[in-house]
Amino acid sequence: MMSTEGARPRVVVVGGSLGGLTAALWLQDAGCDVEVFERVRTPLEDRGAGLVLHPATVRYLRARQGLDIEQLGAAANWIRYLGRDGRIAHQEPCRYRFTAYNVLYRALLRAIDPARYHLGEECTGFAQEGDAVVVSFASGRRERCDLLVCADGINSLGRRTLLPTVQPRYAGYVAWRGTVAEQELPPEVFATLHEAISYAVMPDSHILAYPIPDADGAVAPGHRLTNWLWYRNVPAGAALDDLLTTRTGERFGTSVPPGQVQERYLQQLRADARQLPPVFATLVARTASPFLQLIADVESPRMVFGRVCLIGDAAFTVRPHAAAGTAKAAEDGWTLAEAIRAHGGDVEAALAAWEPGQLALGRQLVARARAAGERLQHGRWEVGTPLPFGLYTVGDSALDSAGA
Repeated sequence: MMSTEGARPRVVVVGGSLGGLTAALWLQDAGCDVEVFERVRTPLEDRGAGLVLHPATVRYLRARQGLDIEQLGAAANWIRYLGRDGRIAHQEPCRYRFTAYNVLYRALLRAIDPARYHLGEECTGFAQEGDAVVVSFASGRRERCDLLVCADGINSLGRRTLLPTVQPRYAGYVAWRGTVAEQELPPEVFATLHEAISYAVMPDSHILAYPIPDADGAVAPGHRLTNWLWYRNVPAGAALDDLLTTRTGERFGTSVPPGQVQERYLQQLRADARQLPPVFATLVARTASPFLQLIADVESPRMVFGRVCLIGDAAFTVRPHAAAGTAKAAEDGWTLAEAIRAHGGDVEAALAAWEPGQLALGRQLVARARAAGERLQHGRWEVGTPLPFGLYTVGDSALDSAGA
């Protein structure tokens, strides 16, 4: 199993969400023997809501699966800022596409051999033994590999083990989220939101909305969902702790899923939403089960530890304002596979070559998203300011039917 010249490195990927799946697929193409282990027992059908597509996110699906991105995401041709009265205060053309977590997850899952994707396998630890890593699971399973890829998210066991002092840093605000079927929108609301990503910026908050495919993947106008996010400042402490406590008294660390938010907070949300521009007030009012996401960032000083590496949110968790967290995870996986290919399967040489570029990318992306969030949440964002969307640079998230 050792990675010698011309050998086929064995890779264990811990974390079977978008970043882990994408990394596994690219590493497999680079000649690695790859298996993915996900702690949740069922397919991750209900994680998250909408996300912005990026060329990096769909690179594998386009290059290896021949996927038509017009069937994967809903197009937005306009960026619109709405005033307090709901009228368009500023608009300009754009080329963004938006998808739903479920749609992208299912597309990636179809591309991997089911025998190599293991559900219900929670990683409990790992140890490096010479030129190998031994990975332990709660089930009692043990896997020996040449490379362990930790793609296990913001609460990464890998990061907590390797970098115990690196913790998520709360941003001072949360994102309320929800979706509404386009068929349920009044005609005037649909007309305002159609083919656009729409924003309203307030002195201490902002809200946005954009179209995404429905649960079955429909992307035709009138049959999609409208995804909205309302960022609201909440001080750390008792108020935040209670907000993150479910109806049954369970304390969640980073989110409260649909159906679990305490009723009094939902009532307050709907009451406060009456002060929003009418389009957004309608969206909040017509959402059956709004849910909650704590906004935080993570910045790791290292990504490589012998034959173990961190990718995606495990290494750098980026606030959503750059719309590039999923793209960053995908880019980590692709560049890692390219490095292993370039070094003929020599894992240690590949990791040494790979880490500097991904550290630099993670640092600049976290800094850009952090700066945008501080401006948006504290009244320093001017209407018409270009959106900070992008992975390497602002604007590189633009995506048309050709994929670029």
